[in-house]
Amino acid sequence: MLIRHKQPFIIGLILAISFAGVLLIIFAPIFGDGKNGLVYSDNLFNKLSKGSSYFIPAIVKSNEAFMGRPFDFAVKMDNPEEAERAVRVFITGGAQVGVSEGTLKVSGDLGKLLSSLLKDSDAMFRNDEGEVSARHGMDAREVLRLWHGVLTKGMKELQKAKKMEEANMVNQVLKRGVEPAYNFFGIEAQNIGDKAGIVIALLSFYVAYTMWWGYAIFYMFEGIGLSMKKAKVRKEI
Repeated sequence: MLIRHKQPFIIGLILAISFAGVLLIIFAPIFGDGKNGLVYSDNLFNKLSKGSSYFIPAIVKSNEAFMGRPFDFAVKMDNPEEAERAVRVFITGGAQVGVSEGTLKVSGDLGKLLSSLLKDSDAMFRNDEGEVSARHGMDAREVLRLWHGVLTKGMKELQKAKKMEEANMVNQVLKRGVEPAYNFFGIEAQNIGDKAGIVIALLSFYVAYTMWWGYAIFYMFEGIGLSMKKAKVRKEI
């Protein structure tokens, strides 16, 4: 390799070697409970994301307006076994349920049904799967999956019936109640205010580390005679 400018090349080489050294440290299992840096930071941001995704109390309050409001819909289930499990979940939730030729027919008090669903979602958000399993007699994650699957189809039927208020409420419960509870299950929620210092440090390190590699490449390229220059303006005669 022809090095034309020794000093910038050495600077770039030192930056590249030190960058690689830090990268090895990041992948070393030294960041609490034998985690490497990437796993540690990923777990931290998952906890903070969960801490900022707790909307259930607000949804419970919104659902009060739907107490005593009747609803009904019919949805096609994928198989008889799934239909049977869904019947158990919705009956426990206070609905009237029937199955005919693979079609699940559900009716009752919408506010009461969604209140039961929010109760399950809140327990799962708190990682208390035992409470949900005891109430329904089956795996807690399966309970939320059935709630979500049936009500997603049911919401579309309500929209077809021009019952937009009811459909929007179901959608809100699913998006802001069931999905965070299911997706973040098993993760400990943390408030970002309690971890502000380490979050700022990690984000600052990410920016600095990215620039670190960029400058390493820049100086080494300059050292071997490769550089970016503004092109000369070509004048037309």
